[in-house]
Amino acid sequence: MKRVLSVASEAVPLIKTGGLADVVGALPEALAGQGWQMRVMLPAYRGLLEKLGKTKIVWADDYLFGGPGRLHLGKFGEMEVMALEAPHLYDRDGGPYSGPHGDYWDNAERFAALCWAAAMVAREGAGDWRPDVLHAHDWQGALAPAYLRYAGASVPTVITIHNMAFQGRVGATKMGALRLPPEAFHRDGFEFWGDISTLKAGLTTADAITTVSPRYAEELMRGEYGQGLEGVIAARSGVVMGILNGIDETVWDPENDPDCKPFSANKLAGKSHARKALQAEFQLEKKLSGPLAILVSRLTAQKGIDLLPAAVEELVAAGGGLALLGSGDHWAENMVRDLALRYPGRVGVHIGYNENLSHRMFAGGDAVLVPSRFEPCGLTQLYGLRYGCVPLVAAVGGLADTVVGATPASLAAKAATGVVFHPVDDLALRQATRQLCALYADRKGWAAMVKRGMKTDLGWGASAARYAALYERLLAQ
Repeated sequence: MKRVLSVASEAVPLIKTGGLADVVGALPEALAGQGWQMRVMLPAYRGLLEKLGKTKIVWADDYLFGGPGRLHLGKFGEMEVMALEAPHLYDRDGGPYSGPHGDYWDNAERFAALCWAAAMVAREGAGDWRPDVLHAHDWQGALAPAYLRYAGASVPTVITIHNMAFQGRVGATKMGALRLPPEAFHRDGFEFWGDISTLKAGLTTADAITTVSPRYAEELMRGEYGQGLEGVIAARSGVVMGILNGIDETVWDPENDPDCKPFSANKLAGKSHARKALQAEFQLEKKLSGPLAILVSRLTAQKGIDLLPAAVEELVAAGGGLALLGSGDHWAENMVRDLALRYPGRVGVHIGYNENLSHRMFAGGDAVLVPSRFEPCGLTQLYGLRYGCVPLVAAVGGLADTVVGATPASLAAKAATGVVFHPVDDLALRQATRQLCALYADRKGWAAMVKRGMKTDLGWGASAARYAALYERLLAQ
C-alpha cells in the first residue's frame, strides 16, 4: 500500500473549526479503499494527546522554532495520527488559531514548525515510515512543499486550497524566523506586496494544486475570487484541478440519525415529524402553509447574510418561516435578531453553534438557504440534499457544482435538485425565494425534487478515486 502524509491544522473528530477539518478527517478512510495509507499530521494542541491515548515517539527535534518538538504516532478510531508536541507553540488556552485576546501573535511560526516537521518526515522518514506523497492543506500546511522544494527534495507534493481568503500573510522581517531562503523572496516565490505569503509559497512550489470544487478552481483565476493570487493560479493552471468534497454518509444519515426519527427518500413520514419538532424548538407557528427554510452558517458578509431580509420577506408572504443557527459578526447577529423581532412566530434565531441542533434542522427543514458570495465547496447544501432539505444557493463555487437548479429544462428532464440564483444580490435572492415557494406549492413536484436530492451520491468514493489518481500520476512523473 502506498503512503501519503496529510499536513493540516485540524481534522475531525479531534479538532474542528470549519469544513477543512471534515475533509482532512474523511480522506484517510476514503483513500484506504483506493490502496493508499494516509497519516494525518496535526499540532498537538492542549488535550489532543489525551484523546489519542497510547502513542509512540517517531521523530524529535531539540530546537523546533523556539523549543523542543516530538512527533507522536497514535490512532483515533481508524485514523492514523502524527501529533506534533511542542508545548511552547501549542499548549495554550483557546482554539487552534486564537485565544481570549485574538489571534496568536506567532501563528506563522506555529504552523511553520508543523510544516518543517512534515518536510523532515517526507525527506527522512519517521521510524520505519516514509510517505510517497505529501499533501498539504491551506496556508497552515503550505510551507511543507516549499521546504521540500528549497531543500532540493524530490518527494511529490500536493496543496489543497480550501479557502483562498486565508493566506498566512506576515511581514518580511519574519523570513529568518520562518527559515525561508531570501533568494526566493520575489514575485515568483513567496513575496506578496512586500510581505510573506505562506500560502503563495506552497502554490509556487507544490507539484499539483487542488481546490475543493471544479468551479472554484476556475474562479480563482479571476480577480473577484483570487484574493490577489489569481495570477499565480493562472500561471500554474496546468497543474490546477478541482476535486469536490464529499460528506461522511454514516454521520449524515437520516435513516440512522439519533437526532431525529428515521426517514428516507422512500419513507418521508419521519421528516414531517421533524418539521413539527423544529417549529416547536424555534417557537414558530404550528401551521405554516409555506416552506420552513433553515440557515446554518457563519454570520458574515461572505455568506450573504446581509441579503436575508429580502428572502425572509418573500418566505413570510408565502406563509413560510425561517429557523436560523449561527454566529459571527456583531452587525449580522443583530440583524437576524431584528428579523426575529419583526416576524414573531415566523423567524426563530439561535446564536451560536450546536452540532446536534444542526442535524435536527436539516431533518425538519423544507429548504436550506446558502446565499454565499463565494463558496469554495460548501457542505451545507450537501447535508440539505442528504436530508431532503432542498438547497437554495448562489451560483458560485461548489454550490453551482453540486445543485441542479430548477429551470424549465431541468424540471422537464426531472433532474432539478434545488434553486440556483445569480448574481448574488438581494433582487436575485428575492426572485429565487419566490421560485422556491412556488415549487413548494406544487406538492407532487416538490416531493419528487426532494427524493432526487436524497438519492444523489454525496460520499467520498468518486473524489477519493480522483485524489488517488493524482497521487499515482505524480509518482509516475
